Amino acid sequence: MEPVAAGAMSPFQAGVFSLVVYTVLVVLFIASQLFLAVWLGEKKKSVEKSRPYECGIVPTGSARFRYPVPFYLVAIFFLIFDVEGAFILTWAVVYREVGFAGYLQMSFFILLLLAGLLYIWKQGGLDWKEALNRADC
Repeated sequence: MEPVAAGAMSPFQAGVFSLVVYTVLVVLFIASQLFLAVWLGEKKKSVEKSRPYECGIVPTGSARFRYPVPFYLVAIFFLIFDVEGAFILTWAVVYREVGFAGYLQMSFFILLLLAGLLYIWKQGGLDWKEALNRADC
């Protein structure tokens, strides 16, 4: 390693220095944009501006209503099978590298998920009509 000349920065020091300069410039830019938005922005208060924006729909009634349980069940099922899709996609990308052992492992994984789906189906987790009738009681 060559000695650094007096007054010159090493590559590491130059990298850290440029990172610090970049960070300071970004913070100054963000602060200036926020300041300009507050200083130049319109400051008229109104009922319409203080109302929460919900896709253009005027809110009516209380926001505290209960979702039916099947809504949450479908959300959980979606998450489970979405993660399954991510695993299967990554396996498909490396299919040739993992060979037959990877095929057997993925088959076992899919069979476990299928068994879970059949269990949920058997327990009535996918029957919305019955669950809604039970929730009304």
